[in-house]
Parts: sequence; structure tokens; C-alpha cells
Amino acid sequence: MRHLRTLLPVLLALSFSLVGTGCRNSPPAESKDHEEETSAPSTATLRLAEEAVRTGGISVEPARIEEIVRRLTAVGELEFNGRRLVRLTARAAGRIERLAAFRGERVAEGQVLADIYSQDFLALQAEVVQAAERSARLQSTPDARPALAFLQAARAKLLPLGISEPEIDGLIGTKSVRPLLPVRAPFSGRIIEQTAVVGDSVEPGSALFLLADLATLWAVVRIYEKDLAAVRTGVEVSLHTQAFPGEEFRGRLVTIAGVVDEKTRTVEARVEVANPGERLRPGMYIEASISAGEKRKGLVIPELALQDFQSRPVVFLRTGPGTYELRLVETGERSGGFVEVLRGLTEGDEVVTKGSFLLKSEMLKGTMGDEHEHD
Repeated sequence: MRHLRTLLPVLLALSFSLVGTGCRNSPPAESKDHEEETSAPSTATLRLAEEAVRTGGISVEPARIEEIVRRLTAVGELEFNGRRLVRLTARAAGRIERLAAFRGERVAEGQVLADIYSQDFLALQAEVVQAAERSARLQSTPDARPALAFLQAARAKLLPLGISEPEIDGLIGTKSVRPLLPVRAPFSGRIIEQTAVVGDSVEPGSALFLLADLATLWAVVRIYEKDLAAVRTGVEVSLHTQAFPGEEFRGRLVTIAGVVDEKTRTVEARVEVANPGERLRPGMYIEASISAGEKRKGLVIPELALQDFQSRPVVFLRTGPGTYELRLVETGERSGGFVEVLRGLTEGDEVVTKGSFLLKSEMLKGTMGDEHEHD
């Protein structure tokens, strides 16, 4: 059994024996020594018995020609969607009597998050009730119009406290003053910060909660100055993160800043990305692949077929029934779960998309000099 280090020279020989996409296994005649070295493709072949192929769940897909859109790569970080981020504050002076939501919890639109005991709130409610009674009493008198105007002014004072028109109508109808001022969620989301504690005294503007809707996030990335002419707002962007390797999250480029950073020669851009299930989280580092609009034909394979071997991109190629070859490839654009192959494969080549782990294990266990039979 040869040591793992014997694989690297073989793979290097395979890599540089590829003159073009359709030139595999055609070593250049530079020297006798080079010919011997580049005759190594047969040593990278592995043969499995039919039972091993079946139990290993090995499946293949052909390399095919497809239309490819040029893409630019940028890195960045996920942030809250600023349009769906709100800091809830006290709207009247008072004291926190009850908390109904806490940091990290999900809340629904309109849900009461806290109750505040406020003398100002009680006084404004009483003013509305009295104004309504006076307006009703003077309805058929010359003072009806001023009384109605006074009532409307009193009602307007409750609106900035978060009390709705229907609730004010209910207050007038029942003449029942509410003892506590509710703090409600303006939309469904998650409590990011909670600064309120029961018993705290608050003034108008005192911070209580930071609420974020995580259904969409912003990815802030930096685009190099030289690539600005190739991008525009509205184009598709694919995002990848270390937390979910192999998964792709799709978004749209919504904003490109108007200023170039003098140190990095980059421009900040913002991508809006859907976040179903709140799997993505603000603060995560991401790699963005931005559509540049230029289209061309190219050879592609499923991204699942691509493997990393000694820090080099490789695929397992099925060359016959139960026979597989380790092949170095040079890759290009990536999009939609597919990767472009610039060198190493030709159209119709069958690459392994499932079961590569078994092949890799067998390749590491065996020698690279001869074909082996595995039952």
C-alpha cells in the first residue's frame, strides 16, 4: 500500500496533461521523463464490484453545455433589514407595570409587549370622555360646533400614544378609562433587545424593545471599482455562508452606494435576501455571487460532483461499468447548484454526484499504480 503522498504527483500530472476541455489523457511530448509522468491517468482508476456500487448509492450525471451568466464574487456580512427594524419607546411618562415579551422571543403584529401605568394617559382618557359628554349635551345648541372641535382635539391627543380610533370610540361608548397604556408590536418579528424591567420609571422616548422582522435581511457587500460597469440594481445575487455549506440563498441587488472607498477601491452594495425559517442571522459572513449580465455557452456539472482533494478541485468520472477515475478539473462560474468546468471534462462525461465518499475512501486505501477489484 502506498502512502497518501503518492497521490499528489499523480494529480499534478493529470492537471497539467489537460491541454483543453477535450484533450484529456493527451500528454504533451515535451520530454521522455514528462511523458512517463503524464502517462499516469490509468493509475487514478478505481474499479468497484456491482454490489459495492449499489450499496454505496453511487449515481452519476453527464456534463452538459448550458448558457452561463458571468458572475462577480464579493464578500460581506448580513444585517437587519432597516425597513423592518424598530425601536419601541415609551410614549408617555409612567411606570412599567407588566412585561409580556422578552429578548429572543417571537411576537405577532399587535401583540401587547408591556403595560405602563401613566397618570398622563389616565388624564387624557378622562378628557376625551368629558369632551364627548359635553359635545353630546350641546349637540342642538349654538355651542355644538366648538364642543365637537374640542372633542376632536382631545381624541387627537390619544393617537400618538398608540391608541387607535376604534379604541377611542370604545372609550367614549363605555366611559371606562383604561388603567394601563399598552405597548404593542407594530409588526410580527423577534425581540432583539429588551431594556425594560418591571418597576422602571420611564419618560417619553425611553427605550423599551428593539424589534426586527427577520423574514428578510440585508447583505452588505463590497464591489470592486473595476467591476462597477458590469453590475446594476435589480440583478440576481446568490449568497453562500459557512453555516450552511453547499446551500444557496437568493436575493436581489437593491442599492449601490455612490461613493468609492479610497482605501479599498470598493463600493458598498446592499442585497435583500429572503430568510424563510429565520435560518440566516445578522452578523453572519457571506460570499455573494452577483450576476453581471453577460451570457455565453459553457460546460457545467452539478456542484455536488465537485470534491476537494488535497486542496484541489476534483471529480470522480465513470469510465465504464463499475470503473471510476479521479479527475482534476479547473472550474469557473457557479450558479443555481451548478459549476462551470473550464478544463478536465468534455460534454457527456458522467461524473459522480452521490457516493463520492465511498470512492474517495477506496482511492485513499488503495494504491494509485494499479487498478483494484473491490467486492
